Amino acid sequence: MAVFPVLTDEEASAEALAVFNEIRERRRTDYVNNFWRVLAHDPVQLRAVWEKAQSVMAPGALDPLVKELIYIAVSVVNGCSYCIHSHSAAARVKGMTPQMHAELLEVIALASQTNALAVALGVPVDARFDAAQADADR
Repeated sequence: MAVFPVLTDEEASAEALAVFNEIRERRRTDYVNNFWRVLAHDPVQLRAVWEKAQSVMAPGALDPLVKELIYIAVSVVNGCSYCIHSHSAAARVKGMTPQMHAELLEVIALASQTNALAVALGVPVDARFDAAQADADR
C-alpha cells in the first residue's frame, strides 16, 4: 500500500497536472503510472525527478535499452519491485528479448554472489584495477 494515495488528475495540483501532461506528451500515451501519481503529492520533487529522468534516460553514450537493463539490475539490488516491473516493461518495448532478460538475471545473480564473497573475504583491489592508482601512475 502506498504511503500516500495515488492521485487522479482531478486531485492533482495544477503543477503536478502540468507534469502529467508532459509525461503523456513525451510518451505518446494517456497513461500516467502510479510512481508519478504518488510523487505528485510533492509537485516540486515530481518536476525535479521527471526532468532528471528525461536527462539521464535519454539516448547518449549508452543506448536506451542498456540504460533500462542497468535500471533493472539496480532495482533488483535495491529490492524495488515497482521499478523492476516498470523498467522491465520499458526494456521489452526497447527490444529486450526473453533470452536477454534471462542473461541479465544471470549477471545480476553472479555479481551479487561475487560481490558478497569479495566483501566477506576482504579481497584487496588489484593495483591495476584501482582507478586512483591508475590516475597516480599517469
